[in-house]
Amino acid sequence: MLSGHDTVWREWRAALDSPRMHHAWMLAGRRGSGKMTFALEAAHALIAQDGQDHPAQNHPDILVLTHLPSNSDEEKKRDEGKPYQTKRNISVDQIRRMQQRLTTRPTLGTRRAIIIDPADDMEKGASNALLKSLEEPPAGSYFLLVTHRPGKLLPTIRSRCRLLRFPQISDSEIDAILQKNAPQANPATRHAAIAAAGGSPGAALDFVEMNLAELHQLMVTILREGDRDYSLRGRLAGEMGARPDRLRQAAAIDLARSVLAGAVAEAPKAAMPVMIDAHSDLNRLAAQAPTYNFDAGLLVMEIGTLLASAAMPRD
Repeated sequence: MLSGHDTVWREWRAALDSPRMHHAWMLAGRRGSGKMTFALEAAHALIAQDGQDHPAQNHPDILVLTHLPSNSDEEKKRDEGKPYQTKRNISVDQIRRMQQRLTTRPTLGTRRAIIIDPADDMEKGASNALLKSLEEPPAGSYFLLVTHRPGKLLPTIRSRCRLLRFPQISDSEIDAILQKNAPQANPATRHAAIAAAGGSPGAALDFVEMNLAELHQLMVTILREGDRDYSLRGRLAGEMGARPDRLRQAAAIDLARSVLAGAVAEAPKAAMPVMIDAHSDLNRLAAQAPTYNFDAGLLVMEIGTLLASAAMPRD
């Protein structure tokens, strides 16, 4: 069990023990809060309820829908265990193939679990197709929708799901996770990672593993001092790299949101409207980044400009 998951596990186990298990669940929380890890463990607990013996890995009755490799070359990399680029969306074809599986009985027992990670990234046709399964779920089929931004899901999908909300993790718990999983990080780096993570251990680990400390410091400086001559934004683009992958782009947006959210608590009342507007625009970028083909250089300049627009005026 991951740190901070005690509450959601209690709710899940209570549901398993109830006479009528709800058929669709929305696992909501910050990126990096361990929702997918929970989903896999929860799915195993769900299908084990029928009393049959079940394999610990590659279970035929646990279907996972996520981003596929972007092309045949990237598919080869995946099969070889190498890092690979993925498609931006979960497609309607993936949903339809899953629905074809639902016309048959589960392979080993009486239950089947379908995990969609992240459900936020389903294309429109995929969402509409999934809705049909949620409206008339086959007997023994249960859906776990992993979502970082529940507002991106169709209201009709949200209304058919029971919510499991993943809380923020305490600073001390994240520090323990970093010491265990990123022993190369010194205390100063861990402190910065915790401050930037906003309660997400995954974000803190990304901070260390992607070496985001300098990016973080530049964002803090832009927000504190502004950037009238664009020099800090130029340094921000240089630190981001010429061709950052989508994971680094998403991490940079989340980092900027965290920096801005942390500054709001200390900002004067008069500065609140512009900071709130900038945070709203960063949320928009976060929602668009998985599906829009952003130029990486323009994306990081947009992040820097939003932070500069929210900078505290200097005397």
